[in-house]
Amino acid sequence: MRTPFIAGNWKMHKTVEEAIVLAVELRTLLEGIDGIDVAVCPPFPALESVRRTLDGSPIGVGAQNMHWEEEGAFTGEVSPRMLVGLCDYVIIGHSERRTLFGETDEMVNRKLRAALAHGLTPIVCVGENLEQNRSGRTGPVVGGQVRAAFEGVPAEQARTVVIAYEPIWAIGTGVPAHGPDAARIIREVVRGTLADLYGNEVAQAIRVQYGGSVKPNNIAEFIREPEIDGALVGGASLRAEDFAEIVRIAKEAGK
Repeated sequence: MRTPFIAGNWKMHKTVEEAIVLAVELRTLLEGIDGIDVAVCPPFPALESVRRTLDGSPIGVGAQNMHWEEEGAFTGEVSPRMLVGLCDYVIIGHSERRTLFGETDEMVNRKLRAALAHGLTPIVCVGENLEQNRSGRTGPVVGGQVRAAFEGVPAEQARTVVIAYEPIWAIGTGVPAHGPDAARIIREVVRGTLADLYGNEVAQAIRVQYGGSVKPNNIAEFIREPEIDGALVGGASLRAEDFAEIVRIAKEAGK
């Protein structure tokens, strides 16, 4: 049985002070929650403060990105070694990183392997854009992203990775994919590719989230699908009541 996992990506929102306020609200709203994994991913300046605020709570903390090198002349970057002790998770390969900052499949793979080497749990994002979706290329695009991300990753490490299937055309648009459609892509493409790489047992052990305009009023459509193990939440994670409601609905789904 895969434990459901709801993660909030705060993106480039919240000052340190605002992040602490949101973390305090979430800690109160989700006190005692169990049977589900929960994490929030604040901006780098707020990581330490949010971690301290949530210490001892059921809410984990993640980073939104990292470099693959441990140190060096990489101005503006943060290494995996710097994140150890600060957070549990790290988002890798988000579509905004790929689209706006030129992140390639090779870079995603290097980051994934570096995160695993430092004991961080990667949340690897994959997904197609609107043109790829409409032209029937979702399978090759998403399958190729999965295959490239896991290049050189042994099966035992692969089990610990979380994948977030985020169709790019649904992110921040208010128009999510339909639950059954997302589940089919996860089953046929994401898990199908993982099965090719590692066998069905490992493919079934890896958690796969859905991401893209997830809100309290639509999370049930996704979480009730057996193939979907949770959500990577964007805008709704910036509102404590909304994020807590998403977590509660996912937990009550009894997955």
